[in-house]
Amino acid sequence: MRLTSIHTYPVKGCHRVDHDGAFVQPWGLAGDRRWMVVDADGVGVTQRETTRLVGLRASVRPGGLSLRADGQPDLDVPEPTDGEPVGVRTFRSRTFPVPALPAGPAADDWLGALLGRPVRLVWLAQPTRHLAAEAREHDTGDQVSFADAYPLLLANAASLDVLNDWLAEAGEEPVPMTRFRPNLVVEGAPAWAEDDWVGRSLRIGDLRFRAAGPCDRCVVTTTDQETGVRAKEPLRTLGRHRNVKQKLLFGLHLVPLDSGQLAVGAPISTAP
Repeated sequence: MRLTSIHTYPVKGCHRVDHDGAFVQPWGLAGDRRWMVVDADGVGVTQRETTRLVGLRASVRPGGLSLRADGQPDLDVPEPTDGEPVGVRTFRSRTFPVPALPAGPAADDWLGALLGRPVRLVWLAQPTRHLAAEAREHDTGDQVSFADAYPLLLANAASLDVLNDWLAEAGEEPVPMTRFRPNLVVEGAPAWAEDDWVGRSLRIGDLRFRAAGPCDRCVVTTTDQETGVRAKEPLRTLGRHRNVKQKLLFGLHLVPLDSGQLAVGAPISTAP
């Protein structure tokens, strides 16, 4: 088994950034989901609500962020260094507000024009807890970015191949891995081998990770990550083949046990 691709999403919900290598921190890949767009109530705006976020191309630069989108001028956003933190939540149902720093009116106006609604951009200066300890089987404590639940998401290329076979049998078009917005993609493992990794230690290159649990998929997987067009697949097919206790499963949540550099091509092994 080996690592075949690495991806980050600097602003939660934005277009992916592809990497040959990335630094693993306790809360995930460096630069991954440390920024988030929020509404007037301080709740995260994601692709669940608006597919326009697929057009947001964000890249991390020293001391800040660069934003690009068709039809808008590029914008550099510095990391906020002062100002009053505001309490934000990744989802409306979350009970733990996270203190984040507002990026300022220039970024807010730019994103408001892109999304067609008033929004704010905030930066997570210090990763922190936004889920109660009992909300996850493997609690990560305060080591979380603006990710939904866990620091990293891994996907298995062979599992996607089988899913696409199911789609073809149903007369549907195949879907690319980008629909599932993983951080890490592996190949060389049998389809659905990741189901058996839950609770085990996974070594990728020189770094260890804990396989925390399978990922329950949502409507974002039905969104073309290049065009924003939304359909019914692959959720409908996952519902027929990968429905476990009313959760449609694809991918594996990971918690880093080590920090350090990770590179495409790194070998992967599992341990108890």
